[in-house]
Amino acid sequence: MGANSKISWTDHTLNFWWGCVKVSPGCEHCYAETLSKRTGRDIWGPSKTTDRMRTKGPWNECLKWDEKALQSGQRRRVFVQSMSDFFEDHPQVTEWRNQACRALERFKTLDVQLLTKRPENILEMVPRHWLKNWPEHIWIGTSIENQAMANKRIPQLFDIPATVRFYSVEPMLESIELDMAYYVPDWVIVGGESGAGYRPFDPDWARVIRDQCQLAGVPFFMKQMGGFNKHEHMNDLPDDLRIREFPQTEPVEIKPEQERLF
Repeated sequence: MGANSKISWTDHTLNFWWGCVKVSPGCEHCYAETLSKRTGRDIWGPSKTTDRMRTKGPWNECLKWDEKALQSGQRRRVFVQSMSDFFEDHPQVTEWRNQACRALERFKTLDVQLLTKRPENILEMVPRHWLKNWPEHIWIGTSIENQAMANKRIPQLFDIPATVRFYSVEPMLESIELDMAYYVPDWVIVGGESGAGYRPFDPDWARVIRDQCQLAGVPFFMKQMGGFNKHEHMNDLPDDLRIREFPQTEPVEIKPEQERLF
């Protein structure tokens, strides 16, 4: 959990539990798995053989972040589950996810960033009342690393009635054509792969996405060039890719039906 996240497109990171299993090429060099193994936690693998680890601090601490943001009068962003996938189909996390949803929907001044490689699971895993009245402050994103995953996950993401739907094109492993004539997201993040064993990234791939976003009027966020070091500071980016835009969101008043304790 991070009250001040080092991830450039968010303010906080929040993990209700740790652990996952790889599902696509973008998972190959998963930083969360590497960090888990460094700390001696065996929580990466299929549900039949591997448990997940529930954390303790976030459940009440995140509500304090929300209250602090409310007092400051400034909205903040919180990336939920940077150390797992919120929509992984693991029986151990079903009730944890239900409790987490009840906590997240109570936020007044935090925009929740839920990012998944499993958008096909979202409709079955969120509370039923979200489908009729989706909380405006809960954003839904999907990870896209190559054209095959773009073709698969983008239509699934657009089944979700969220106010903000976004793509995280990271790690970007090849040039990708986004179908913005039909599917227009509210935000696109792009980044190359970083760390040991990183795979090559061509900045021209990012330029294609940037141009598509500009034509469609979609905010574009260039996160990093990748490499052994992330090269994520603005000065590390080519001049024409020094673009970090965010969706424009309005303050959201909490709905009575969202006042639920977990």
